[in-house]
Amino acid sequence: MLDLDGVYDKIERYREEMVEFQKELTAIPAISPGSGGEGEYDKAQLVRKEAEKIFDEIEEYDAPDPRAKNGVRPNIAARLYGEGGKKTLWIMAHMDVVPPGDLSLWETDPFKAEVKDGKIFGRGVEDDQQPLVGALFAAKALKELKIKPKYDLVLLAVADEECGSDYGLKFMLEEHGNLFRKDDLYLVPDAGIPDGTLIEIAEKSLLWIKFRVKGEQAHASMPEIAINAHRFGARLICALDEKLHEKFADVDGLFYPPISTFEPTKKEANVPNINTIPGGDVFYFDCRVLPKYSLEEVLSTVDEEVEKMEKETGIKVELEFPNKESSPPTPEDSPVVELLSRSIEKVTGKKPSVMGVGGGTVAAIFRVKGYPAAVWFTIDDTAHQPNEYCVIDNMVTDAKVFATMLL
Repeated sequence: MLDLDGVYDKIERYREEMVEFQKELTAIPAISPGSGGEGEYDKAQLVRKEAEKIFDEIEEYDAPDPRAKNGVRPNIAARLYGEGGKKTLWIMAHMDVVPPGDLSLWETDPFKAEVKDGKIFGRGVEDDQQPLVGALFAAKALKELKIKPKYDLVLLAVADEECGSDYGLKFMLEEHGNLFRKDDLYLVPDAGIPDGTLIEIAEKSLLWIKFRVKGEQAHASMPEIAINAHRFGARLICALDEKLHEKFADVDGLFYPPISTFEPTKKEANVPNINTIPGGDVFYFDCRVLPKYSLEEVLSTVDEEVEKMEKETGIKVELEFPNKESSPPTPEDSPVVELLSRSIEKVTGKKPSVMGVGGGTVAAIFRVKGYPAAVWFTIDDTAHQPNEYCVIDNMVTDAKVFATMLL
């Protein structure tokens, strides 16, 4: 009979080792070249060195990037063999971190992890080193206890998650897609809540729209010869805000908030002085759309409002789309969701629930390719903040859940 309590006890005994490995990882600022760093090369070598002590097979897949150290962005796939290899549980964590931001807001050195009050403080400790370390030590427990997992485990440590995944998961799926199978299980620890009971299975479609309004510039005392791009841009914002919320008003309780959102956000500078009527204006909308609506429907409505405003005012509007993404939801009864739910309840005694989110996760990349992915880990959600921290108990508990899924 399988001794799960023995596995959990083994993982508990790794607590200090897990903290020390977190410190080693944090000391390597794996910041994307796009954010002013060297990339993940040094961190990947540390992950590989530790994984080689535990896993049966290690492969490194280097995405070429001349901006990065040694010209590559490494992705590490560490495999622990299970019974028969018929199915693989993929746990995907990312190695890159965001810059620390304003250092004056930090109470500690962001790249020198410190422990206090049961937490590890430092950049990347929660996002995404917590699940990376948890999965490593879950595998270590099974290896040392000589327990064969039910499934193969692949810990996939990827690059570039923070800047779009072109050199990370997208590269892996496009260049090494033969590694992935439709009936495998995909877990992406990329979102969660403090009590660990939220499993994310769906995301709203994401649409960013850049509006470039063109009018006629003139002196502010001569409005009759101008076409005020700022005024008519503001009118367009209000018209779009009202029309989009009115037309795409359905509610879906799977999501929080349960509605589609259409938010005017960034506004670029137009004229530098007060006494000039601007002939150009640029603003943006961030749209998070319930999956029941297609982005084509939304864009058709936007086009209608733009054309109406152009005819009424004489302005011209050009549209660009800095981001446009949609992915199918992972079914609630998919094997990975059911396995994860049982494992969370087994370890914590809490029954998890499924939910959709408005924010985007890297799991969408899996879903677009037809791989149902579940998103979960236990977090206080301090990612990208100053004084980011990882709760040590969460890291240990997550490792137990990962091990339970394998057994």
